[in-house]
Amino acid sequence: MPDIQSPHNAKIKLLRALQKRSGRRKHGLFVVEGLRHVGAAVESGAEMAFLLWAPDRLTSAYGLRLVETAQQRGVPMWTASAEALDAASPREHSQGIVAAVRPRPFPLERLTPETHPWTVAVTAPQNPGNIGTLLRTADAVGAHALVLLDGGADPYAPAAVRASMGAIFWVPVVQTAWEDFLPWAQRHGYHLYGSSARGTAAYNRIAYTPPMTLLLGNERHGLTPQQREACEAIAVLPMEGHGTSLNLAVAAGVLLYAMREATKH
Repeated sequence: MPDIQSPHNAKIKLLRALQKRSGRRKHGLFVVEGLRHVGAAVESGAEMAFLLWAPDRLTSAYGLRLVETAQQRGVPMWTASAEALDAASPREHSQGIVAAVRPRPFPLERLTPETHPWTVAVTAPQNPGNIGTLLRTADAVGAHALVLLDGGADPYAPAAVRASMGAIFWVPVVQTAWEDFLPWAQRHGYHLYGSSARGTAAYNRIAYTPPMTLLLGNERHGLTPQQREACEAIAVLPMEGHGTSLNLAVAAGVLLYAMREATKH
């Protein structure tokens, strides 16, 4: 019989509380649900407060090895009924495994051209899914960190964690203010490249040079005048249809792959 059967269990209630930003701030934890995401947390050595799993739903060899590995690493864990986990899951039906994980703050000062020569910075993104997709894309192209400027959505919101597909455990997330970021970038010699519908440089014709940062505005307002002035070039993406802009994360993906192609040799 599972250790936890009731959706009113204290740990289930805590996991539900972590769905909200206020709960994450209060407890210093965030929810990670599903095989791929919990697997990334375990493989990366993330600090887990506890892990719950449902024996009647988690039956794959990979899932069972994951539980065994977490147990060997001393992660506190309990079995739970599938119904109890469904009550705690951000999804309608859980995959049978969920964890409460502690964020790993990453201060701006730890980023250097030697350790993190390629970063992505975005100003107050409003959509947590965009943050997760940015992390996933940054990981895919080999960028080294995501910098969130001046607040915005929570990178540890369930939608951001899911969209990152585990990249949140591999790509450092720095949260800082623009007024601190710019002096840091100038001090370390980072080349800033922006993106805007009002840009003048073809995105695939810029001489991207490390150490470098792709600087993005938020979904609604784009780059500020001060941010545009700080950039060496403002890339523009061709728009052949009726739309005037791309989704933030989609535009970032195009630009990041252009940066990769320009600097990989």
